[in-house]
Amino acid sequence: MITTTGFNELKDTVKYLEEVPYDVTRKTLYTAAELYEGFDPDNEDSYERCFDSKVYGQYKAMGQHATNVNELLARVLHDHGIHTALARFFKEYDHRRCVGVMGGHALLRTDKMYREIALLSQRLTQEGFVMISGGGPGAMEATHLGAWMAGHTARDLDNALSMLAVAPSFRDQGWLSSAFSVLKRYAPGEYVSLGIPTWHYGHEPSTPFATHIAKFFENSLREDNILTMAFGGIIYAPGSAGTLQEIFQEAVQDHYLSYGFASPMIFLGTEFWTCEVPVYPLLQRLMKTGKYKNLLLSVTDDIDEATAIIKRFHATNDSAATL
Repeated sequence: MITTTGFNELKDTVKYLEEVPYDVTRKTLYTAAELYEGFDPDNEDSYERCFDSKVYGQYKAMGQHATNVNELLARVLHDHGIHTALARFFKEYDHRRCVGVMGGHALLRTDKMYREIALLSQRLTQEGFVMISGGGPGAMEATHLGAWMAGHTARDLDNALSMLAVAPSFRDQGWLSSAFSVLKRYAPGEYVSLGIPTWHYGHEPSTPFATHIAKFFENSLREDNILTMAFGGIIYAPGSAGTLQEIFQEAVQDHYLSYGFASPMIFLGTEFWTCEVPVYPLLQRLMKTGKYKNLLLSVTDDIDEATAIIKRFHATNDSAATL
């Protein structure tokens, strides 16, 4: 039996869920057009009025660790819907052909590594792989730019990079507007990519180059999804604390063969991963001493080699799956 107090509390909850700036019953992934609804590329300041910004404003106002029960319920319901939408996405796109890219959000569009990631993603997408990243700026944006430019030439990609170079950092005025200029100039092809950003890092705008966007409130859901859905392998571009966390998170699930097999861990940038941040030799040593098992490690500066590793693993994995 519901008391009068309980009934009034229920009405308050329903009212709250109806008034938050996002749909708590959402059943589909986002598109860039939806996230940036209200944004005018000719007026960068209009970002503050777009859907994505309004949701982040609500998130900040209620607090990262919200104590309001109705707010917590709204976020959980929203994230559950996005998680369900992801499950439907992977009924259409094979996990085994999904390749993740991890790397720093601060990587500049003018950096050589940015171009390398974009070119690598362009090639893998054209080979039939689906690129996945955290859906933010830097290395993540480069991933989806490359996927968006699949079907276009390498020269077209360089032209797009020149257009983006007017705002190298996501902190620069024109970062989002220049991305929309590229979207307008180069029409999307038949290819897709999946970005998984979060309002936990809402100060980092989501890249509009991802064709499918699974934006969460809960950051742990986002990180877990990237690592557990990219069965085709993970490419690690230079990054900092977040990237390091993701390396060891992936190593654990490969060690235990959590999904029945280990996927390639490809470290892009030999100097960075062996000297500056010597994670690669550490993992090798841990493998030799038996602390880790089953890891498929490689380090390279050559995107052709990285592409070949992914394709070889996919061919072998497909053959094993049919036995």
